[in-house]
Amino acid sequence: MEKINEYLEIAIDKIVFYTPKILAAAVILWIGFKIIKKVLSLLERTLKKMQVSDTMRPFLLSMLSIILKASLIFVIVSILGADLSGLLTILAAMGFAIGLSLQGSLGNFASGILILFLKPYKVHDWIQIDDKFGKVEEIGIFNTVIITPGHKSMIIPNAKITDDVVTNYSKKGMIRLEITVAMPYAEDFPKVQKIIMDVLKPIDKILADPKPIVGIETFDSHSIVIGVRPYARPDDYWDVMYRVHHGIKQAFHENNVKVAYSEGVELGTIGK
Repeated sequence: MEKINEYLEIAIDKIVFYTPKILAAAVILWIGFKIIKKVLSLLERTLKKMQVSDTMRPFLLSMLSIILKASLIFVIVSILGADLSGLLTILAAMGFAIGLSLQGSLGNFASGILILFLKPYKVHDWIQIDDKFGKVEEIGIFNTVIITPGHKSMIIPNAKITDDVVTNYSKKGMIRLEITVAMPYAEDFPKVQKIIMDVLKPIDKILADPKPIVGIETFDSHSIVIGVRPYARPDDYWDVMYRVHHGIKQAFHENNVKVAYSEGVELGTIGK
């Protein structure tokens, strides 16, 4: 019974000693997270007023959030009376071990820093990485999120981006459409060229400068391949593409422009 009473007294002493500290730590933790949330919200508004880009804002806010929360945890630990020097040693060892196991993630982090500062692309740009094409929605610390034309989210590790060729379709503010049209050899090219140019003129989303180009691209076995090269803004790419295709088909129908089929092709005359 004496031993039980002794342990009970020790337990009561510990509870009496640590309860105020635990309560204080809990209150400070709750208040601390509230303050951090307010600080981040205020900083976000300030960065918007300073016209900091959509690319840099999430990165800066994320980094500050990590620093503030880590500092708050150290304050809580010190209030509870833990030995910070020992804790720092343990954290350093853990950090080293985690660093070795997350070399790929650290590579993505370093690549994210390079992307944010070198700015090969920014949020809302249309880019292509390897065969992956889409609009940049977010540039994170470890990866970049792009939205494909089919509205699918594609998450690409930043290290892959810096190690690959990136095509930025939005850098110059315009993009050239690569459209090909087949014309039979018997048809007159000047006539077809004018028909296509007349189709392009009323499409308001086609840029006037640079001017659209319509020319003979190559000679196929059954037809002449015409290259149609109008310019548009990247966000208007698909709309212009579909309108041009529809307009050319309708104009060919109205002007009785025929096409060559691979089956049963006959030799014929060559037009102008």
